[in-house]
Amino acid sequence: MKFGTKAIHAGVEVDTATGAIMTPIYQTSTYVQDGVGNHKGYAYSRTQNPTRSALERNLAALENGKYAACFGSGLAAIDCVIKMLKPGDEVISTNDLYGGSYRLFKTIFEKYGIVFHFVDMKEIEEVNRMINVNTKLIWVETPTNPLLNIIDIEAMAMVAKNSNLMLCVDNTFATPYLQNPLDLGADIVMHSVTKYLGGHSDVVMGALVTSNEEIATEMYRIQNSSGAITSPMDSFLALRGIKTLHLRMDRHCENAKDLAHFLKNHTRVEKVNWPGFDDHPNHDIAKKQMRGFGGMISFTLKGNHQEEALEIVKKVKIFALAESLGGVESLIGHPATMTHASIPKEIRENSGIVDSLIRLSIGIEDAEDLIKDLKQAL
Repeated sequence: MKFGTKAIHAGVEVDTATGAIMTPIYQTSTYVQDGVGNHKGYAYSRTQNPTRSALERNLAALENGKYAACFGSGLAAIDCVIKMLKPGDEVISTNDLYGGSYRLFKTIFEKYGIVFHFVDMKEIEEVNRMINVNTKLIWVETPTNPLLNIIDIEAMAMVAKNSNLMLCVDNTFATPYLQNPLDLGADIVMHSVTKYLGGHSDVVMGALVTSNEEIATEMYRIQNSSGAITSPMDSFLALRGIKTLHLRMDRHCENAKDLAHFLKNHTRVEKVNWPGFDDHPNHDIAKKQMRGFGGMISFTLKGNHQEEALEIVKKVKIFALAESLGGVESLIGHPATMTHASIPKEIRENSGIVDSLIRLSIGIEDAEDLIKDLKQAL
């Protein structure tokens, strides 16, 4: 079954009670049992809910996995993965990952004795150098947020396998339409469903997908025990959004290509980060592991003045100055003061997140209008 067909049909069944073609919103906390332990597969909605179950089946199919679990946010999904570890364990992650992930790692889990190392994952040797007997997890984000760096998932999977480590890939920017980390050797895929999967800026949700039964058992245990689950209504909205994921992603990619080339030729722009350029670091890896280059762009200004960047993000008229990404509408943001403000300035700048960096989430509007908007703002 091809992707567009799976997006619409996978995991979804016609409602047997009414024949409804859309999965109903099972807005219930509990379920009547015929006898103790004798129920129809559902006992309490923290553990399982039919609407959420349909979404989880759908997401598993899209990532070519066997098991999926949905959570109240992307960070709640990441939280579940780190809870699979124990004090003294070590994690290797990329040095330019999403600020919220960094904050969770450093301010929450470090207090419980888990050690995190942040390295340039474009260089495989940097990862190998950090591995020791306590290393248990490699956390990959590709493309990275906000520098759009590309990490070789297959190579990372080989590193993880050789050292008996777990590999988790944050696939939020690429989506399963453009990239399938499980097929490349990853053990777990993480999504902020809030972004492209939901696609309409009306849901906050996270998800994990795996084909490993042992990992899945632990994933479901933590999901149920910690209770950071998503609601039936949000599950319904995410299912609805996914039905057009393939159509939206084609337009996101198309628009991003046009805007990336416009920005690259603009006199005020120093550098454009977009994996589709031939001179982008690891462009060949992007071509190998992705089916398109995505809808995200970031760029820096000549002179690297924060004041100029803040002026530009306020002057746009179609782009909206806002956190988040992946919706049908185009968004603009200033990572240093918004999405990545929780990362200390010195660490931010060492990884390339400088004061003039601007991040764009390219929507599905007409590209010509978006270019005109950026042109007047610049």
